[in-house]
Amino acid sequence: MSEDRVQKILARAGIASRRKAEELIKEGLVTINGRVAELGEKADPERDAIKVDGKRVQPNQQHRYLLLNKPKGYMSTVVDPEGRDTVMDLVPPAMRKALVPVGRLDYHTEGLLLLTDDGEFAQKIAHPRYGSTKTYEVKVKGSPSEAQLDRLREGILLEGHRTAPAKITFRGNAKTAGSRRRGEPESDNSWWIVEISEGRTRQIREMFFRIGHPVQKLRRVAIGPLRDARLPVGALRELTEQEVEKLLRSVRQPEAKPARKKAAAAPVTAAKKPAAKIPAAKKPAAKPRARKPPAGVKRAGAKRPAAKPRQGRR
Repeated sequence: MSEDRVQKILARAGIASRRKAEELIKEGLVTINGRVAELGEKADPERDAIKVDGKRVQPNQQHRYLLLNKPKGYMSTVVDPEGRDTVMDLVPPAMRKALVPVGRLDYHTEGLLLLTDDGEFAQKIAHPRYGSTKTYEVKVKGSPSEAQLDRLREGILLEGHRTAPAKITFRGNAKTAGSRRRGEPESDNSWWIVEISEGRTRQIREMFFRIGHPVQKLRRVAIGPLRDARLPVGALRELTEQEVEKLLRSVRQPEAKPARKKAAAAPVTAAKKPAAKIPAAKKPAAKPRARKPPAGVKRAGAKRPAAKPRQGRR
């Protein structure tokens, strides 16, 4: 087996999801050949001794993928601190090793839930960045208007973050078929099909509560392209290889963040000395021009014109 990132090896071995594996590495609980592993480091699980909290990680090539039709009244966790029933109680003990729920359905919600020991698979199906859609049938009180539904389709603020756009279509009024057979008036409640690509806590219940039409019943009927209307509530089965491949093909690859362009450094060159300036030749100082004395004032030192000889009297 070739080298791979340690967090990916742990996820593939069913130890934890990739994100949880990264936390284990940061906490210094993962070692490679006796030394503490670093985040992003690569190793070969067949050649290197990879340990988590002192226990050797065995490469797991045969993963298990289960589909459960979860009933109401079960927690979508491995264990519950309050001692409530969990979905693991519906799995035979021989099949529970390293299994984890893929995403969550809240305590009062029923429907399809995946369980697997493949951490990488779980990450791709559960994380919103991979775009795996989940489809629900929702029974709400009354009938929301199109304006109200458009508000939900565009996304609402939950805990300071806007929800991703949702697809909502009308399924029918509650008890329509039975009401027609018995000649009774139709119920004021309505059923809707809701498709979302993220699974925030009680998201759908909170969405309809915000517009004044609280949810009365909620069940998940599809995970990506995977459906099974014949699976009884409380029952589970293993996925086929074709179903696993179909699920993986349905997710998208997350967009890579554009790398920041670094400014090209200017080439280092020897500093050029400025050319020596040749001093300009000094011009001879101009002789001060003699100032012309005012009229009637003789310049000092000026020679008097020779007096004309006086002519004698005749």
